Amino acid sequence: MLLAIDIGNTNIVFGCVNENDEVMLFERISTNHSATAAEYAVLMRNILLMNDFSISDIDAAIMSSVVPSVTATVRMAVRKLFEVDVMVVGPGVKTGLNILIDNPAQLGSDQAVDAVAAISQYPVPLIIIDMGTATTVSVVDKNKNYRGGLIMTGMGVAADALVARTAQLPKINFEAPENIIGTNTVDCLKSGLLYSNASALDGIIERIEEELGSSCTAVATGGLSELVVPLCKRRIIHDGDLLIKGLAIIYKKNRRN
Repeated sequence: MLLAIDIGNTNIVFGCVNENDEVMLFERISTNHSATAAEYAVLMRNILLMNDFSISDIDAAIMSSVVPSVTATVRMAVRKLFEVDVMVVGPGVKTGLNILIDNPAQLGSDQAVDAVAAISQYPVPLIIIDMGTATTVSVVDKNKNYRGGLIMTGMGVAADALVARTAQLPKINFEAPENIIGTNTVDCLKSGLLYSNASALDGIIERIEEELGSSCTAVATGGLSELVVPLCKRRIIHDGDLLIKGLAIIYKKNRRN
């Protein structure tokens, strides 16, 4: 079974994919810059045991990362625990993605992986939204070329900044309020953060379609997407496993017989 790992600024996603390309496990932990390889190994072991898998079930691994300082640590943890090397998405790894941005080397590995998965599963042209620490929007045209996209402030970062810069606004949990018009401070904050992001996605999709001159399939992933997508007026497909699926595809493209 393939272990697929995506290291983000806030969270690390772990997934297991079987030989039939089915995602058998999906878990998310906090990114800890000070954790050692042994600590990450213990976390991975516990995640497997918690989901009724064993260490011996893993015979291959692939990883994407936007946090270089954590990449080597997690890679070492995988080697210690499973005694397998880790394929890291980056230079020299084939993705099959035709990237048309000014400097392809600047494209985040998570955005490339998302695009690979989306192209394999959904009709083009595509708008791919990943809601993490930052919200990234990627555009794939009708010829399956990666055209570029947008980077927005993530909802969690916006909420933290708002609370830090104001004297009386409290920290909140993200959950949709019953009504868009809040009647207390907490509900006003929830409504403002969630609906502003939903409205932003609706508007961005509309403007991208205008620029491309055609309608697009919109797909969203990332930790906060499941909260925001239901509030959008545009049809957006929620696919929480998109990164894991993309990593599995890239591993197959590059594995040695």
